[in-house]
Amino acid sequence: MLTIKRMEGSDGPAVRMVNNVEAVCRALESAGVEFIPENGGGARVRLRKK
Repeated sequence: MLTIKRMEGSDGPAVRMVNNVEAVCRALESAGVEFIPENGGGARVRLRKK
């Protein structure tokens, strides 16, 4: 949980924590979260349809 708090508290992208960010993204994706790229309205996430 401390890693997440550090990522959330960083100003801008968590550049020095690339491995941690990638690990969190992989864990969320394996749990069914889908990352949607920015398309003018901002980046988003949603649950993947079953």
